[in-house]
Amino acid sequence: MNDKPIHNRAWWFVLPVLVFVLFSSLIPMMTVVNYSVQDSMGQNNFFWNGAGWFQGLFDPTTDIGGRFAGALVRNLFFSLVVLALEIPLGIAVALCIPRQGWQVGAVLVAIALPMLIPWNVVGTIWQIFARQDIGLLGAALNGLGIPYNDTQDPLSAWSTIVVMDVWHWTSMVALLCYAGLKAIPDAFYQAARIDGARRWAIFANIEFPKLKKVLVIAVLLRFMESFMIYTEPMVVTGGGPGEATSFLSLDLVKIALGQVDLGNAAAMSLVYNLITLTLCWVFFTFTTHADQKGEA
Repeated sequence: MNDKPIHNRAWWFVLPVLVFVLFSSLIPMMTVVNYSVQDSMGQNNFFWNGAGWFQGLFDPTTDIGGRFAGALVRNLFFSLVVLALEIPLGIAVALCIPRQGWQVGAVLVAIALPMLIPWNVVGTIWQIFARQDIGLLGAALNGLGIPYNDTQDPLSAWSTIVVMDVWHWTSMVALLCYAGLKAIPDAFYQAARIDGARRWAIFANIEFPKLKKVLVIAVLLRFMESFMIYTEPMVVTGGGPGEATSFLSLDLVKIALGQVDLGNAAAMSLVYNLITLTLCWVFFTFTTHADQKGEA
């Protein structure tokens, strides 16, 4: 039996940060909860509304319910599309990065460059890039006879947002996967070479199993960011054409600031936050249980 005393002094260093984060998030959350159960007639005159805002939100026949359902479907579809593209592409890029030599640092810096660009700058770059008159992408596609107009065609707008997100964030998946690949001992590769294993067999039996935990982190981070995307589509398309790229975050801002409908906006933001946390928890629980079952 180990009688060694357990020292928890490290918690004293973390505690101030936890208190600050709790304080800075608790007050805004209390304000949102307050607006979600009350209605305002202006001039700080509030009256109790109970679950009225939430009932309208979950009723697809109402205007707010229809907007919420449509934005939620668009958000989920967008997250699934970018995950289906960025995860395999990030793994492929990580496999192509050299493991040794002077070029490793230069390659890693080049791959990480898109992540260093602020979200609003990324949106501005792609807004100009997609223009039909001077944009390299828009002018080139139209010059080749491919109809492209991200301000009028929903498919063009969706394609632009997806490609922009893949360009911006695939590097994060690649860097995480590269770190996981670097952690694999050389003895595994030496044994594979002795057995005469092909490249696909090495990936399927050595590299991919070792990348599972890294991929869980990558998918969680990418899902949360893609599900809460706001700045890039707001700058590039403004949620249009129509409501084609109006995700939950954009619709929430339009309702809260554009229409000054604070009750519906507060209810939507709470449900939005709950959906994000629930989906992340379900995915994390499922993947960790599957990984533990596979190891057993």
